[in-house]
Amino acid sequence: MAEKKAKEKILFYRGKPLLRDGSVLYYGDFNDNFIVRMTVTETKKINQLKIATKVSIELLEKHGDSIETARLTKKAERTSIWAALDLGVYWLEDILEMEREFLAKLAAAQA
Repeated sequence: MAEKKAKEKILFYRGKPLLRDGSVLYYGDFNDNFIVRMTVTETKKINQLKIATKVSIELLEKHGDSIETARLTKKAERTSIWAALDLGVYWLEDILEMEREFLAKLAAAQA
């Protein structure tokens, strides 16, 4: 029952989970080989609300189940969380599509 409630609280963006751990956001399915990590490095207060003004985006290639062993593939910085998310989504969709095409070609060559 608690597991079902936890799943209901997960935010999805474009069909993939978007998880937050403090100032770090993870975008992507942890079962895939790649995931995006966005770290808010600077904020500014506007009307009592903290707004991200500097966000580091990293495309990580996972090795196994742990994110700590992931290898950095690409890195960039943006001035808003939305710009960072747009770039991260593009990187992730692009690399996962390339991976699917590669595996399809590999399977066709082996058949």
